[in-house]
Amino acid sequence: MSGPAAFPDPAFLGVEASLTGRRWTGPSAEADRLAEAMVQETRLPLPLARILVSRGVAPEEAARFLDPQLRDLLPDPRRLKDMDTAATRFLKAVKDRERIAVFADYDVDGGASAALLLTWLRAMGRDATLYIPDRIDEGYGPNVPAMEGLARDHSLIVCVDCGTLSHEPIAAANGADVVVLDHHLGGETLPPAIAVVNPNRQDEGGELGHLCAASVVFLMLVEANRLLREDNVKGPDLMAMLDLVALATVADVAPLTGVNRALVRQGLRIMARRERPGLVALADVARMDQAPNTYHLGFLLGPRVNAGGRIGAADLGARLLATADPHEAQALAERLDQLNTERRDIENRVRDAALAQAEERGLDAPLVWAAGEGWHPGVVGIVAARLKEATNRPAVVIGIDGNEGKGSGRSVAGIDLGAAVHRVASEGLLLKGGGHRMAAGLTVARDRLDSAMERLSDLLARQGAGATGPRDLRLDGLLMPGAATPELIEEIEKAGPFGQGAPAPRFAFPTMGITHARRVGESHLRLTFSDGMAAGIDAISFGAFDGPIGPALEAHGGNRFHLAGRLEINRWGGRSRVQLRLEDAARA
Repeated sequence: MSGPAAFPDPAFLGVEASLTGRRWTGPSAEADRLAEAMVQETRLPLPLARILVSRGVAPEEAARFLDPQLRDLLPDPRRLKDMDTAATRFLKAVKDRERIAVFADYDVDGGASAALLLTWLRAMGRDATLYIPDRIDEGYGPNVPAMEGLARDHSLIVCVDCGTLSHEPIAAANGADVVVLDHHLGGETLPPAIAVVNPNRQDEGGELGHLCAASVVFLMLVEANRLLREDNVKGPDLMAMLDLVALATVADVAPLTGVNRALVRQGLRIMARRERPGLVALADVARMDQAPNTYHLGFLLGPRVNAGGRIGAADLGARLLATADPHEAQALAERLDQLNTERRDIENRVRDAALAQAEERGLDAPLVWAAGEGWHPGVVGIVAARLKEATNRPAVVIGIDGNEGKGSGRSVAGIDLGAAVHRVASEGLLLKGGGHRMAAGLTVARDRLDSAMERLSDLLARQGAGATGPRDLRLDGLLMPGAATPELIEEIEKAGPFGQGAPAPRFAFPTMGITHARRVGESHLRLTFSDGMAAGIDAISFGAFDGPIGPALEAHGGNRFHLAGRLEINRWGGRSRVQLRLEDAARA
C-alpha cells in the first residue's frame, strides 16, 4: 500500500491551488465504491450515501443512523463513578429543603449546566443560589473566598463545568457537602468533594469523554428522576430540557457523534417549540427567522450567552437560560446582545494584532500562538479559535497583565490540547492549566512564556499537530445544479446535525458560469451560477472581499469556475430555494 507522501491522491477536479491557495481533495476510489454499493442496497441518494460512508456507516446501519433515538444511545448514568452518591445527595437536599448553591463556569456550558439544575429544581418547587465567578477578578473555577462564603449559608454546593482540579477551594467549603459535575481533564488525585462525576477522571474508561458538562448534569438528573420513580414520585420533564443540552454541546465544540448527535438533534426540535423564554428572547434579538440549527447555536446564540462572562456581568447568560419570566428574558437578551457587539469590537482589535504576531512567528508550526499586553481575557479564546480556523493548527492566545499571562487555546480534530496543557502545568512551566480535547485555559508567568509555549508545541507535535496541510479543502463529491434540490438537502440533513467531529458536507459544482455577482455589505458576495442547462443556483460568500474570492468572481469576465461549499435551504417570504454557502473557487 503506497504512502500518501510518496503517491498522493490526485487533486479533486485537478485543483492543486484554488483562488485561496488550497488543494482540493475528494472521496477515494474505495469510498466511491462503497457509496455506490450503499445506493444499491438502501436506495438512498448517492450524495447522502457518500456522507454516510465518510462517517463509517455500513448499509445495514444506515436507517438507524439517519433516525437516531435517544433511548437507544443514552448511557446508563450509573456507568459514571460517583453518580449514585451525587444523585442521592442532591435528592436528599431537595427533599429536606436544604439550601443549595450552584457554582458554575461563566461560559455557555457552565450557564446551561446551571440552568438545567435551576429549571429542574423550580419544577420541584425548590430554588437555589446561583454563583458564577467574575472572569477577571476571580478567574475560572471555585476559589477559596467564594466557597467559604457559600458554605456558611448552604449545606450543599454543586459545582458544574468546573471543580475537578479545585482541591484547596473545595476543602475550604467547611460545613457544606460539595458535588462536582464536570468534564474537564482530571488530575492524579481528586478534590475532597463527596462526589466527582466526570467522564474525564483519570480512573474513568473515557468512553463518555466526549460529553460536555451539561450532558453530565443531564445524566445526573436522569438518575435523580429514576430514584424519584422508585419512591413513586414523578420527576420533572427532562426531554423539555434538551434545548439547553444541545446549546451547550454545540457551543463547547463537543463532537456531534454518538449520543451527542442524538442529544443535539432532539434538543433542536425542543428549541423550535419556542418554550424557553430566555432562548426565545435571544433568538429574537439575534434576528433568527427560521428553525434553529447548529450554526445558530454556535454562531448566533452561543456568543451572546458567552458575552456576559467575557466582558459583562458573569451571571447574565445563566440567568437568561434559567428564567421563566419573558420580561426578564427580554431585558437580559438585549443586554447580552449589546455586550456581544462590544465584544466583537474588542475581539477584532486583538485578532488583528494576534494574527500579525503569529504570522511573524510562523503559521506552519505544530502550535500557533500569540501574546500581548492588555489583551482582554474575555476574547482570547475567540481569537484562538480564529487562528485555529485560519491555520488548521492548535492555537493559544494570551493576554499579559503584569507578571502573568492568562490564555485560552483551541484545538483541531485528533489533537488533545487539554491533556498537553495539563502536562505542561504538571511540569511547572505553567502556573495553572487544564481543559478538554478541544479547548483549554492556562496561566503562565511572563518569564516562562516562551519556554512553556515551546514545550506545549513539542507535546502537540508528538500527537501529529502540524502534519496536516492547512490549506487542504475536503470535498464530499460533485453535484450539478439540476440535482441540487430542496428535497436532496432535506435528505442530506438527516445525516446531521453537523458540527465538530461531523462536518457539514461540502460539494463542488464543476465548470460553472456566473450569471450574476455583486458585493453586499462591506465584504460579502452574492452570486448566481449555472451550468447552462438547469436553473441557476444562488450563492453567498461571507467575507469574500477580505480575500481573493470576491474580486475574482465579481470580475469573472465570462470565465468558468469550479465552485465549492455547503448547501442549505434559504427560506424567505414563504419560498424555499437552494443556496450554496460558497467557501472556495478555482478557475476551470
